[in-house]
Amino acid sequence: MSHRFAPSILREYDIRGVVGATLGTEDATALGRSFATLVRRAGGKAVAVGYDGRLTSPALEAALTEGLVASGGDVVRIGLCPSPMLYHAAATLKVDGGIQVTGSHNPAGHNGFKMLHQCRPIFGAAIRDLAAMAEAGDWESGAGRVSAADVLDGYVRRVAGDCSGAFRIGWDAGNGAAGPAIEQLVKLLPGEHHLLFTDVDGNFPNHHPDPTEDANLADLRALVAAKKLHFGVAFDGDGDRVGVIDGEGRVLRGDQILSILVEPVLRAMPGAAIVADVKSSSALFDRIAALGGRPVMWKSGHSNIKAMMRELGAPIGGEMSGHIFFGGDWLGFDDALHAAVRLIDAVQASGKSLAAMHDALPALVSTPELRFAVDPARKEQVVAEVVARLRAAGAAVDTTDGARVSVDGGWWLLRASNTEDMLTARAEAGSADALARIVAAIDAQLALSNVARHGGCEAPH
Repeated sequence: MSHRFAPSILREYDIRGVVGATLGTEDATALGRSFATLVRRAGGKAVAVGYDGRLTSPALEAALTEGLVASGGDVVRIGLCPSPMLYHAAATLKVDGGIQVTGSHNPAGHNGFKMLHQCRPIFGAAIRDLAAMAEAGDWESGAGRVSAADVLDGYVRRVAGDCSGAFRIGWDAGNGAAGPAIEQLVKLLPGEHHLLFTDVDGNFPNHHPDPTEDANLADLRALVAAKKLHFGVAFDGDGDRVGVIDGEGRVLRGDQILSILVEPVLRAMPGAAIVADVKSSSALFDRIAALGGRPVMWKSGHSNIKAMMRELGAPIGGEMSGHIFFGGDWLGFDDALHAAVRLIDAVQASGKSLAAMHDALPALVSTPELRFAVDPARKEQVVAEVVARLRAAGAAVDTTDGARVSVDGGWWLLRASNTEDMLTARAEAGSADALARIVAAIDAQLALSNVARHGGCEAPH
């Protein structure tokens, strides 16, 4: 007996596909068999399993559990939960790994799996190894046990900590899996809290749960304005990415959120390394350095950031996408609920409003993510061609993840997508005119490699 996964669902950071097209219950069962085999061969046995609020998640969770048990794994089911609660379970229960069934922020018809072994993310080659194990039918056999654990209360109390900031805050769960945890969390926090869409509904009837899209923050912005709240926070479908609206209705991007969170961290840990992805603003790295920290620019992708944070012992890190990662007792995991509480603490410690803290950040303009369709066989080659031309011309190029190019007045980034047949680019500058010149330079470089951009607009940052 063996199983072959559709290659398209084997992503760099997780397994993800369209249910009924590229992903089904048979994939979940096969993944369970491979994962339990991996755990058992490493000397372990127990795996925590959770699932998000998508309509297809219960069936995938049941099939996954079946596969884990068939390869001799003991399954501890924690039920419907945000991904950070699964990470908490994997770190605090007597288990050797964890799997969350989740489609994250993807469209409602998508779903997938995020995996941990010994509290470290499974990604890259390790995901391909699980697939190869399934294709060869190289599975252990056994009869594992299934039990259940209620970890919601312990998780929520851990997130709440000793928060003392008493603000008037809006919380938008977007009908995602974080809703029940948010309902419990706000009961433990000081201040006044107004909740939106905390009932879990995989149809996402109010708006799609992706807080990086400004359109999805319209309801939260309206709530903050109507109730005259200090600020608002929003969450993606599985609660590992956060979005923030200040009291004036302005969006804070992921790197701006991290810019605010690093100050109390570096006050407590002077000189600490802080990790952020290559898409992040130069203003963030400058701020970390000005506060006495060690800025570390690293590859995009939550698994990459987690691995680098663990290597450096970094207390905090983040991505433009709204993933905020916490070191120490949080083991480098991304947790949007914890990020929201830490933001409350940071605003309280500052003695200012979040809007005033936002005003104090550098006023820069940046593009949204620009996308360029490309032959998949040419993705890496095109980036290499651009790097070669730039270096031949004496440009300052950082190749940590693609090409990040420093130019007069700003910078730009070009990288190959890890999940699509696309090149993606981003640019930042001090003025709209400078940004236009940088975008024209990106287009010119790609034209030399016979790649053209379609659409894309400029936006303030």
